[in-house]
Amino acid sequence: MAYIITTPGAGWQAIADTDTTQRHALGTIVTAKDPTYGVGEFIYLKGVASTVVGSPVTWNSTSHQTTLAAVGANKSFPLAFAMSANVANQYGWYQISGLAVASKTNTVSLAAGAAVGILTAGKVAGTGSGKEVLGAVVAAVASAKSDVTTVRLHISRPHQQGRVT
Repeated sequence: MAYIITTPGAGWQAIADTDTTQRHALGTIVTAKDPTYGVGEFIYLKGVASTVVGSPVTWNSTSHQTTLAAVGANKSFPLAFAMSANVANQYGWYQISGLAVASKTNTVSLAAGAAVGILTAGKVAGTGSGKEVLGAVVAAVASAKSDVTTVRLHISRPHQQGRVT
């Protein structure tokens, strides 16, 4: 992916880069365009250990610290997908809308148009009651072959399913 930031401004950290120095205000949202994936929105956040490209994360709205998306029903947290292996003590971009690449459980086959959920920390999989990701749908078939570890998703400010009252 070769996203180029289209939001006016200078000195933007590249979308696929991670840095030990904070380059922008945490929580900054930009628009960027890729020749294959099209236009997307990205948020600038602090990394967390074990992040890989495509890791779904949640973040604290005050500190902007990320956490790998946790398993559990009715979490109701906003989600973003890592654009780099942005680990602890680093800063980088996370996708919040557009055609995204998500880390998935590698033995799960997902059909185009299928819903996804967080059934393994830091990965998407098929849905589970109360564990769905709202604002995300599978864009293209994802194989269950053991070497297939990502899936393309259409996302629009995704979040984990909230508590039903």
